[in-house]
Amino acid sequence: MVLVARLLVQQREDKHKLYSLHAPEVECIAKGKAHKKYEFGIKVSLTATQKGNFIVGALALPGNPYDGHTLGKALHQVRRLTGTHPDKCFVDRGYRGHGVKKTCVYIAGQKRGITAALHRALKRRNAIEPIIGHTKQDGLMGRNYLKGSAGDAMNAILAAAGHNLRIILRKLRLFWLYLDYVLRLELQPSVPVNAAA
Repeated sequence: MVLVARLLVQQREDKHKLYSLHAPEVECIAKGKAHKKYEFGIKVSLTATQKGNFIVGALALPGNPYDGHTLGKALHQVRRLTGTHPDKCFVDRGYRGHGVKKTCVYIAGQKRGITAALHRALKRRNAIEPIIGHTKQDGLMGRNYLKGSAGDAMNAILAAAGHNLRIILRKLRLFWLYLDYVLRLELQPSVPVNAAA
């Protein structure tokens, strides 16, 4: 009843509007893209390794916070889950004003103090975009069927785990194909080269 009253009195310009009766935690997230300006849901921070594309951190962020304010929490989660402290972090321009001190943070488009190796690593940062797309489509993170803020957090972690399992299964499939090929080569009967006809 309270949600219905809140829905009826809200105006277009109001902050913290109610977008869904069955999931009141849903927010409007501005994407800044011409084809899709807004998304409705909860903001999720994904942290991936630079070379292997494994997701090492998935964090649901209720309240639609500024990206720069979420970097410290994401790095803390990576430290807690992996037991290692990341030396470098490559992020997009939305993370300006992050306030992180222990990790070297490189922002896309940064020119000052960038070596050739760091420039390549910053270009590699773009690999997170397909990872996000795959977790939304293949990992079903685009639609959450779990209820509440706890459900949002579980959905993000499960989608990240599913993404990592798909990578592991693909590598195992390729390994078994290679092993099968090598075994078939070894088991073929050898034909003498200079056989008399």
